[in-house]
Amino acid sequence: MRVLGINAVFHDPAAALVVDGRIVAAAEEERFSRRKHGKRPVPFSAWEQPEQAARWCLEHAGLTPADLDAVAYSYDPDLTEPSDVPWEDLRTEYARRAPLFLATALPGLDPAIVRFVPHHVAHAGSAGLAAPFDGDCAVLVSDGRGECGSHLAGSYRDHRLTTLAAQHLPHSLGLLYEDLTQHLGFLRSSDEYKVMALASYAEPRHLDLMRELIRAEDDGGFSVAPVDWDTLAKRREAGEEMTREHAELAASVQVRVEEVLLDLVRWLHERTGQRRLTMAGGVALNCVANTRIFAEGPFDEVWVQPAAGDAGTALGAALHVAATEGEPAAAMPGADLGRGWTDDEIEAVLRTANVRYTRSDDIAEEVAAALADNQVVAWFQGRSEYGPRALGRRSLLANPCHQENLTRINDVKGREQFRPVAPMVLADRAAELFERGPIPSPYMLFVHDVRPQWRDRIPAVVHVDGTARAQTVSADSEPLMARVLRGFERRTGVPVVVNTSLNTAGRPMVDDPRDALECFGSAPVDLLAIGGFAVRR
Repeated sequence: MRVLGINAVFHDPAAALVVDGRIVAAAEEERFSRRKHGKRPVPFSAWEQPEQAARWCLEHAGLTPADLDAVAYSYDPDLTEPSDVPWEDLRTEYARRAPLFLATALPGLDPAIVRFVPHHVAHAGSAGLAAPFDGDCAVLVSDGRGECGSHLAGSYRDHRLTTLAAQHLPHSLGLLYEDLTQHLGFLRSSDEYKVMALASYAEPRHLDLMRELIRAEDDGGFSVAPVDWDTLAKRREAGEEMTREHAELAASVQVRVEEVLLDLVRWLHERTGQRRLTMAGGVALNCVANTRIFAEGPFDEVWVQPAAGDAGTALGAALHVAATEGEPAAAMPGADLGRGWTDDEIEAVLRTANVRYTRSDDIAEEVAAALADNQVVAWFQGRSEYGPRALGRRSLLANPCHQENLTRINDVKGREQFRPVAPMVLADRAAELFERGPIPSPYMLFVHDVRPQWRDRIPAVVHVDGTARAQTVSADSEPLMARVLRGFERRTGVPVVVNTSLNTAGRPMVDDPRDALECFGSAPVDLLAIGGFAVRR
């Protein structure tokens, strides 16, 4: 069975293709359109479909729209309720018309094969059906909103979902965090990770109040009372100075969200008796909360789907429809589900761009030497990542041994200096450097405590609270990057490099070779390692 999954209603439009239960391709529209998050999450944009991502997924598999057995759309307009939100009815109407929009965007597609999948069921499927272990599992979904809810707790048995709890709007942990993000002068539905980083710079001074306003309930849900943000910290406009009171407010909400999630997880464990927990939804991108769930919660294993935000619902919807038709999903093979290029194709782009380049005798060793020499490297290899994290396919790399490289990388990217960068570490060495978070951790969705003896050795990747959002690299799954890390360790004694996304502020992650050249040309990067080629200034 050939199922194309589509996410289009809110933000991060994406497409994913599942064939006979196997994940073949998945990509976000922003990587093609070069618009961050694809579009803004307003009702007026709900008509837009991930046309380019969908076409690429089909082309990659050698299929046409007429070859599809089903299209799974990750929103069900029949589940919506009357709303006083301006223009919300327009969003619902656009969703109802999605089959016709898709048939127009993908000529040959029969609109009758489009199936609406409830938003949170799609989130759940992206985690519970794609998890890399056999057997049953619990699933927790938490985000801003779906059709009329913001949370789902359930269990997968034999690839079938049983919903045990669901939280009705307006109560929403995700919308609470979005409101805070906007109050602190950041872009809502986009910059929530900045709030998470800011929270480490202060104590949660308003935690008692947050505990009164945000409560877990006995039925597996929660309640969120209105917060008068202005009484807690002055509203910050974009570009204004960040103060301690802003950090204290961020810390207060962050800690309370962590506590409520732990309560929800404990309730779910009591109801299911499951040993494994899978998670998805935008709130599941909060890696600080994820680590508390892993370290303090009752589950033995916790797996978070790497495209946990709305982009991942394209995958989850497709897997759900396939499972409903009796085709159980194969485990997610990795996050590298996007576009890739051969060396011949890359060299053709380099020639057209008329840039000086060399064919490297050993690109991994050349990059390791450059990093040991404290150069900044743009790394473009293999198929691009699905989801918001750079995982060694479209990355900026640097030497973690020099504290000033944190400032340097943030300057390269043009972003705030309070933002941390992440360590990429060999999986077989990770436990020597990091603790508390799960190891292996291939998707950079948990934080780890940096062991005290290593904090001074890798200062560029140690956050102000002594943690790091580590990504572990296995030679089996990422042989080229593992060779870079081993080459760097051989030269420096350190099995870690700085890894952050290959983009500049406000721009989507680099996806194709032309994007890579444009980013390299506009930022102070020393070396572009693209396929088997090296481009230097």
